[in-house]
Amino acid sequence: MTRTWFITGANRGLGRAFTEAALAAGDDVVATARDPKTMSDLTDPRLTVLPMDVRDRDRVFDTVAAAFAVTGRLDVIVNNAGFGLVGAVEEVTEAQIREQMDTNFYGALWVSQAAIPLLRAQGSGHIIQISTVGAVGALPLFSMYNASKWALEGMSASLADELKPFGITVTIAQMGGFDTDWAKSSMRFPQADPAYAELRTAILGMPDYPDPAATPAATPPTDAEPVPDEWADAAPEVAAAALLELVNDPNPPLRRIIGPSAHLMVAMALDQRRQDYQRDPEFTWPA
Repeated sequence: MTRTWFITGANRGLGRAFTEAALAAGDDVVATARDPKTMSDLTDPRLTVLPMDVRDRDRVFDTVAAAFAVTGRLDVIVNNAGFGLVGAVEEVTEAQIREQMDTNFYGALWVSQAAIPLLRAQGSGHIIQISTVGAVGALPLFSMYNASKWALEGMSASLADELKPFGITVTIAQMGGFDTDWAKSSMRFPQADPAYAELRTAILGMPDYPDPAATPAATPPTDAEPVPDEWADAAPEVAAAALLELVNDPNPPLRRIIGPSAHLMVAMALDQRRQDYQRDPEFTWPA
């Protein structure tokens, strides 16, 4: 049966790959972007492009309702829109922190809230939250990005149990490194504090951040967790194929790791947490 997808941040990166893969599979897609003209090269009749800023809750609800009015049903919701804020906790400003959370966490929350009544009424649906292996562990200089994804995962895990009785599935897609523009126009930086120059060199390979004034202001899609360059060599189409496989799974899991070396990063993060807990002599690791 032909499915209908609703994909946010669909104009570039993984969002674009997800859109093209769904269309190639014969499905219908409602794709959203702040500027619909950025998707004008896609002319598939099964594609509907709608303008939407995920930070605007009222606009999100109106857009989801409009998508349902056009298609008559929504089967797969992909909360992909977002961006990466890079900077030490001491460096990032309140405005930058709020923009990070408004986009990566609240944006996905608003879309989920808007879609749930429609999915519940039709008795089916699959909400996919595009997350990161960084929501299992953490990385210096990525605290706010990690925080936004940890919040997304906590909300989504509870949501999964809430929606299960209604035939609605929630999956957290923990992405590894992919060859997209995540580290270019989809990344934001604060003013650099010289105290963190050594850490920036170790993590980013540079003592300073790029000039914030020169950072493109285009709509940033959520793509992947920042990883060393040698890991970030998988094409977005690989992630899109994995997402199609996930959607086709009759019993999709709550969490799915997608990406090169992503399983290793998750295993390392969980092992570190286990070691921390085992330092407590009164703690017994569950069997």
